[in-house]
Amino acid sequence: MLSILIPAYNYDINRLVHDLHEQASCLQIDFEIIVMEDGSERFVDQNQKITENSFCKHIVLGKNIGRSAIRNKLADEAQYDFLLFLDCDVLPNSSDFLYKYLSFCKEPCVVLGGRVYDLENIDSQYSLIRKYGVARERNNLDNIKKKHINPVFTSPNFCIQKSIFQKIRFDESIVGYGHEDTVFGIKLIDLDINLVFIDNPVVHIGLDRNIEFIEKTNTSVLNLYKLYVSGIYPSITNNSKLLQYYCFAKRNHLAPLLAGNYKLLKNILIKNLTSKSPSLFLYDIYKLLLLCKYSVDADKLAD
Repeated sequence: MLSILIPAYNYDINRLVHDLHEQASCLQIDFEIIVMEDGSERFVDQNQKITENSFCKHIVLGKNIGRSAIRNKLADEAQYDFLLFLDCDVLPNSSDFLYKYLSFCKEPCVVLGGRVYDLENIDSQYSLIRKYGVARERNNLDNIKKKHINPVFTSPNFCIQKSIFQKIRFDESIVGYGHEDTVFGIKLIDLDINLVFIDNPVVHIGLDRNIEFIEKTNTSVLNLYKLYVSGIYPSITNNSKLLQYYCFAKRNHLAPLLAGNYKLLKNILIKNLTSKSPSLFLYDIYKLLLLCKYSVDADKLAD
């Protein structure tokens, strides 16, 4: 029936597993919960306690293999026909979270439940990820309608038939943070597999501090640039507004100017992005300037 797969890295997953195990047991279905530690250095012993629950497995990898490889490895480990992938730093948003997925576990499917944020958390050191998440990731009716028009795959909370997953798998050449989801979504589109969006979110509780989120953004933008110039996924521009703006800038010979502005404006932008009220418009500007910088730097190395 259902394999619940959780890649973990330095995070206590006991509460998440407890909630999932309780829900699955009440549904009286065949299930398993597999947690795989991706080279974790913390919480490993605490997380081992999940094996005291029936049908729970805890696997420890000695080294970090990355966001793509560990999801592939979890899928290989799974015994059931349907796979529910969840990030380790989330919690179900409802007591019928698993039940809402069951109606889709009868035929080939890719179902995304979405992710929401705790609006009561007003700590300013998490202001950027919270504002970004609420504005652009929050799973409400309007966003679901938009996603059906312009579907974008994300991996924090999705269910997929194992046979579909094994045809696609995550691209293990993508290392570090960012855009393994984008590529997985492109592969789904290439196989003409529809994404189904439902209102069944998890709550993202493991928030990154502002500066940590910016550092992840830097890696994500670099990964996007590498994927773009590689040419392996020609349609990636269609799935990224950032790349579309970059291509416009490049066509109009604006990339060097924008790259120079990154150096001039970096500290000003980061000051805003780490403030109590960061601007998402400035966040988008920051990413565009950074992408242009990566492009110009690469051109200089090629000369």
